[in-house]
Amino acid sequence: MRLASLTVGGARRAAAVDRAGTAVAVLPASLGTVDDIVRGGPAALDAARAAADGAPVQPFDTVRLEAPLQRFNRDILCTGWNYWDHFEESRGLRGGNDPDRPTRPTFFTKGPDTVIGPSADIAYDPELSTQWDYEAEIALVIGRDGRSIPEDEALQHVLGYLVANDVSQRDLQRAHGGQWLKGKSIDATMPLGPWLTTADEIADPAGLQVQCEVNGVLMQNASSAQMAFPFARLIAELSRGMTLRAGDVLLTGTPSGIGSARDPQVFLGHGDLVVTRVGGLGELRNRVVATSLV
Repeated sequence: MRLASLTVGGARRAAAVDRAGTAVAVLPASLGTVDDIVRGGPAALDAARAAADGAPVQPFDTVRLEAPLQRFNRDILCTGWNYWDHFEESRGLRGGNDPDRPTRPTFFTKGPDTVIGPSADIAYDPELSTQWDYEAEIALVIGRDGRSIPEDEALQHVLGYLVANDVSQRDLQRAHGGQWLKGKSIDATMPLGPWLTTADEIADPAGLQVQCEVNGVLMQNASSAQMAFPFARLIAELSRGMTLRAGDVLLTGTPSGIGSARDPQVFLGHGDLVVTRVGGLGELRNRVVATSLV
C-alpha cells in the first residue's frame, strides 16, 4: 500500500495512491492521519487497506501531497557514510586523516522541523550558509516498538519506506566542533515522501536504485545493494539498548556524488530544481527558494 498525506477541507487526511500513480483514494477521517495509521499497528493498516477500496478517488494531478509523516516521536534518526564510495569521496573533506573504514554504522539526528513535502520549496538563505548540498536517501519507517532487536528480526519492525533528501549545510557542519546536528537541522530543508510505501510492496529492499538530479543533471546514482551496512544491520545496531518506536524515521545514508566532494564543487542555489527518486518508492521534485531564516 502507498499511504499519502493531503489536506481536505482544512484537515489533514490519509490517502491511498494507486499502483499506477494516477489517482488517490481519500480515506475516511475516522482513520486519522498517516501518523495515526503507523502508530495504530497492523489493525490500523488493515483498516486503511479495506477502506481504500470504497473511498472517493481524485486524479493525482489535482491534489498536492504533503510529507506523509508530520508528527515525530523524536528527532529524525540518520546514518552517515553508509555507502563506501561516499565514505571515500569524503576523506578529503575530513582532512584525509581517517582511520580504516568503520566496522559499525555512524548515527546522528536532525530536527523534525526540517521536514517538507514532496513538492514543497527547499528553504535557502545564503546569509546562513553558502554551502547547501544534496543527499538522496532511502528512509525507513519503524512500525513496531523494539529494543535490542536481533538482526534476523529487524526487517519485521519496518512498516515501510520513503524517499528523502538530507539537504545539508557543509560550512555549518564544520563550524560547530565537527558534529553534524546544526549543519543538518535547518528548518524546511528536508523533502520527505512522496508517500509511505509499505514493506510488503518491496520485494527486494537491497535492490533499490537511488538517484538525485539537479537542474536535469544526474548527480547521484547507486543501488541500496552498495550500502556498507544493510537495513537490518542498521536497525539492530541502533536499537541495541535503545528503544525504537512505531513512527520513528531512520535515514539510511547517501551514495557518492555529493556536491561538496566534486571538483569543482557544486552547491545548491536559488531557483535550482532538485529531483530525488528511488525505484519503487517514487520521486520528490523540489525547487530551492531564497528564504530569510535568520
